[in-house]
Amino acid sequence: MIPLSHYLIVGALLFAISVVGIFLNRKNLVIILMAIELLLLAANMNFVAFSHYLQDLSGQVFVFFILTVAAAEAAIGLAILIVLFRTRRSINVQDLDRLKG
Repeated sequence: MIPLSHYLIVGALLFAISVVGIFLNRKNLVIILMAIELLLLAANMNFVAFSHYLQDLSGQVFVFFILTVAAAEAAIGLAILIVLFRTRRSINVQDLDRLKG
């Protein structure tokens, strides 16, 4: 049986990688969206680990809600990304600082 600390360490490493991905890569919008998804998955891993450790299913049920919201967020984010690429011909974040309606 794998102890809880191993799951928490992996979740912390995934969280740290995603935070580094967000702060170091400020140019490509696709990589920023993937880093946000990785951040959510790291939080989900901690929910599942604690849920299994405490023998309570509420953490795993909560993960299903988070995954549903993350899927909707990814779909909307990619739709916005496609619209921005069609209008600006770039997904560079510095080119998107002058958004006007």
